[in-house]
Amino acid sequence: MKIGLVSLGCPKNLVDSEVMLGLAQKAGHELTNDAAGADVLVVNTCAFINSAKQESIDTILEMAQHKKDGACRRLIVTGCLAERYRDELRAEIPEIDAVLGTGEVPEIVQAIGGAAMPHGASRLMFHRVAPHGQPTAQPSATSPQPPSYIYDANTPRLLATPKHYAYVKIAEGCDYKCAFCIIPTLRGHYRSRPADSIVREARSLAVRGVKEILLISQDTTFYGIDRQERGALARLLRELNAVDGLEWIRLLYLYPTTIDDPTLAAMADCEKVCKYIDLPLQHASNPVLKRMKRPGTRQKYDDLLRRIRDRVPGVALRTTFITGFPGETDADVNELCRFVSDHAFDHVGVFTYSHEEGTSAHGLRDDVPAKLKAARRAKVMSLQKRLVRQRLRMRVGELVRVMVDGPASDHDLVLKGRLETQAPDIDGCVYLTECDTSALKMGEFADVAIVGARGYDLLATPR
Repeated sequence: MKIGLVSLGCPKNLVDSEVMLGLAQKAGHELTNDAAGADVLVVNTCAFINSAKQESIDTILEMAQHKKDGACRRLIVTGCLAERYRDELRAEIPEIDAVLGTGEVPEIVQAIGGAAMPHGASRLMFHRVAPHGQPTAQPSATSPQPPSYIYDANTPRLLATPKHYAYVKIAEGCDYKCAFCIIPTLRGHYRSRPADSIVREARSLAVRGVKEILLISQDTTFYGIDRQERGALARLLRELNAVDGLEWIRLLYLYPTTIDDPTLAAMADCEKVCKYIDLPLQHASNPVLKRMKRPGTRQKYDDLLRRIRDRVPGVALRTTFITGFPGETDADVNELCRFVSDHAFDHVGVFTYSHEEGTSAHGLRDDVPAKLKAARRAKVMSLQKRLVRQRLRMRVGELVRVMVDGPASDHDLVLKGRLETQAPDIDGCVYLTECDTSALKMGEFADVAIVGARGYDLLATPR
């Protein structure tokens, strides 16, 4: 049959989608990008915050329409929304034929073939989204067993990223109890993959032409600790650094309390490991961090960031924050802004707080109005934009090495590339002008001179 899949959410979800595509292809099914012509449609959903749930539901309803107007005979919903609201989705959207949670990825072939999938035991009061509302639910006393699945090097996988980079999930799940986060419920306990499985996968990807691998998990620096393997991430980085064909190894999602000196030493020593740290800090005000149930403090974060920059010269720092957490004051936001100014982050993302059932923060009063949450987010982002603009202008004239990602989306004669300090999709990029676009291929490297800056992006020309 012809299988179409829509993947929503984060790179960790994308890896699950790639595995499902690989399993479907191995089973003899044909894959298609044409939803209208697919026999079976799969929607791999996200349910991290309200906007993600809304997007997931809208996409399911859009794909359900193809059962009426197109060739679609089966509609399968997978991923975090399915894990969270599996019975309610089937009850409220009858076009759905099968629902697979985050731990049921291997069952995709059975679901495609029409096998009756078991329903979870969860019982949540779920309502179809109103025009300006969100799905609401109340947890019950019973729930399915926590997910325990994670793929390995032998699992079929069809890459959905450009051919020169790929995400590698080194662990799944999370053991932290951050007040705002539903991920431990949706993904289960933290579980690391064996290092030899990761290295074998990296070698296989390099043979296929992948130049950059991005190591991901809910907490990448916790890798191996669940297996009583202290220092496992540092050893893994050194092993991956020896893989022929790889050029860049990038770390994403590092938890601040588990960054150790061996990992920083490996990052500094290994030429293929990008000098780039993605460190979601969530806030910088001690009262807010305490209510968030985050283990850090402003003072500990100050010390950590100084230590990182001391141990890894030239490192780029990316972080994310949340505005509007219950009880947050203007003074807390001012503290956050001072923190951003003090540490000159290369990349900053800011989310507004989403009041999620099933989290401990849901028991707090959601007392920051939505407009104020957004205004506070805008304040932090406006500050970051001004700071970045100043720093990027100071880089004009530098000679740098970029990886070419391909033609720019809005101009055929301009190429889009990235520095070692820029991750795909989430950070700024480098636009290459006045170059022979036919001579520079996707996944190749180019030496260029920075000639200007625009927003979060740099402009460059070949040397």
